[in-house]
Amino acid sequence: MGEKIRIGIAGYGNLGRGVEAAVARTPDMELVGVFTRREPAAVTPQADGTRVYGWDALARFEDEVDVLILCGGSKEDLPRQGPELAARFNTVDSFDTHARIPEYFASVDGPARAAGTTAVISTGWDPGLFSLNRVLGESILPAGETYTFWGRGVSQGHSDAVRKVPGVAAGVQYTIPSEEAVEAVRRGDRPELSTREKHVRECFVVLEDGADADTVRQAIVTMPHYFEPYDTTVHFITADELTRDHAGIPHGGFVIRSGETGPADDPSGQVYEFSLKLGSNPGFTSSVLVAYARAAHRMNARGDVGAKTLYDVAPGLLSPKTPEQLRAEDL
Repeated sequence: MGEKIRIGIAGYGNLGRGVEAAVARTPDMELVGVFTRREPAAVTPQADGTRVYGWDALARFEDEVDVLILCGGSKEDLPRQGPELAARFNTVDSFDTHARIPEYFASVDGPARAAGTTAVISTGWDPGLFSLNRVLGESILPAGETYTFWGRGVSQGHSDAVRKVPGVAAGVQYTIPSEEAVEAVRRGDRPELSTREKHVRECFVVLEDGADADTVRQAIVTMPHYFEPYDTTVHFITADELTRDHAGIPHGGFVIRSGETGPADDPSGQVYEFSLKLGSNPGFTSSVLVAYARAAHRMNARGDVGAKTLYDVAPGLLSPKTPEQLRAEDL
């Protein structure tokens, strides 16, 4: 093995902690440090050997970090940090506001090209691996329909909406694919599915003292945009049960392409499916980021600069194996 890829982590929330753990499992990488906007002394990393620096210290590490993994949020952090840091480092991020990806790509591409850096954006699983499999399915089966189902998993935005309902002390919400809808797609039926038919929502709520359960339930299930379009079930539990049974951040889902091949008068039904069942959403997302950091480092070394998406990255660049190993062991 040659020199290790030197990784920096920008931001230290759930995703940053996941990247720290993922790098520790990756023999061809080493962690230079965590860079935080908080007071470094107030940040306790998972590993004793992880060094923590203030955000301003990034200026001193431009020659010591091969790839900086950006772990900020898509709403406010990455739109500013992505272009700024791509002008100084090779970067990887998980920008996930789907509608704004073209705009974000353009904002990162200019600074990266001017600086000769490589910036892989919107990695993770959706956008990310789900995006890749939507394109694979559509390319292989041009005659067909693509379906994306999310869950069973915690929706952080919907959980926050539940917690804002008067009378709710705490709560969590799970997005769950409709089993009937998923099975219909897997059978190759190619159904036309409404929003209500594709997913259901399940809420686990701790009531404030004196709150009326029926009033709270009605406020949740009729909430426009969040719950009204779905069949929603509300369970009332204790604070101890919430802590015991709902502290994790699981997620997952399916991308299914249902199509056909052969002559139009005698087609063969074909179903392409990619699925994930994740015990930890940020843990898995961070592992995807780390794999794409390896690709970003290799692409930059060969002069392939600018903003990139998963569609621009050859799968072999993700693997620590050599091309000869891949051909012999995995092909």
